[in-house]
Amino acid sequence: MKTFHCHRCQKLVFFENVKCESCGALLGFVPGLRSVCAFEPAFGPAGSGGWRNLHPDAGGALYKQCNNYVNENVCNWMLPVDSPGSLCAACELTHIIPDLSRPGNRVYWYRFETAKRRLLFALDALGLPVTSRQQDPEGGLAFELLEDSDAERVMTGHDNGLITMNVAEADPVHLERTRSEMGEGYRTLLGHFRHEVGHYYFDRLVAGTVWEAPFRDLFGDERADYGEALKVHYDNGPPPDWERSFVSSYATSHPFEDWAETWAHYLHMVDTIDTAASCGLELNPEAGNEPTLTDSTPIVNKSFDNLMKRWYPLTYVLNSLNRSLGLADAYPFALAPRVVDKLRFVHLVIAAAGRQGA
Repeated sequence: MKTFHCHRCQKLVFFENVKCESCGALLGFVPGLRSVCAFEPAFGPAGSGGWRNLHPDAGGALYKQCNNYVNENVCNWMLPVDSPGSLCAACELTHIIPDLSRPGNRVYWYRFETAKRRLLFALDALGLPVTSRQQDPEGGLAFELLEDSDAERVMTGHDNGLITMNVAEADPVHLERTRSEMGEGYRTLLGHFRHEVGHYYFDRLVAGTVWEAPFRDLFGDERADYGEALKVHYDNGPPPDWERSFVSSYATSHPFEDWAETWAHYLHMVDTIDTAASCGLELNPEAGNEPTLTDSTPIVNKSFDNLMKRWYPLTYVLNSLNRSLGLADAYPFALAPRVVDKLRFVHLVIAAAGRQGA
């Protein structure tokens, strides 16, 4: 994630902000500029004639707020004022929202949308195409936020571009309980989005391409019976030495899940490194034999070896800071060589897709 500044007063603002806390300017994210921008009313009552973008590269263009921004308070993205639709590119991807008559669901909806927008920002930075259901009715990306009922329990999952999320995952009590019961210390909303979108991109970037054979060499044959593999996993658990080859215990269940878990972990690494670089974070210890991090350049187009070189010292400082606060390690992983090979494969697939898109 980048750092952003208000274009009216130059003070620091954040990706989710809707108002500059310093000067009061309306803020909104503009995908075409990849920036949180400051706006002023164009004419008449605030917003009635559109909002003038104060970003220096916007040329004073007029925008309007996404309907879920101005009416629902769950978004902060903007559209060109003459756009025919009322929803931004992010909100258009959500086809079913929670029942807003139920207590708490509006907050849960906001949390889902916030995580989804962070995902979309990262995908765009990597040059990964996002095709909506409007563009591809059969396999475009879409999200449904569903709730458990007496008749059916909603399972978070992916089906040919359609990603279903259980609304309960946005409830911190439910999330913490499930995290403990499943032994998934890294279970988060953003993690769910990263994992499920990994399935979506497997279908589009790996299946039926030149990447298929090397994928099977590393991850295994994805044609193995998926349902049976999951049953065996939940009945018996992961193999005792799973850390030597897999990034998580769930990744051991099937090659599809190994890919999705590795993909999610790669996005996690890239986004964290990118955020640290945008903040100018460096490590310059007095002792020469301690972890050092002096490269704070953007990671776009960097090699995988450069990414790994920066990742290890960054996790060292993240864990050290958490321990100083009396918290568990922010990064409780040790990446085995086989796992690093899988992460490198994900990097190569994404890099090739980015070059093709460019």
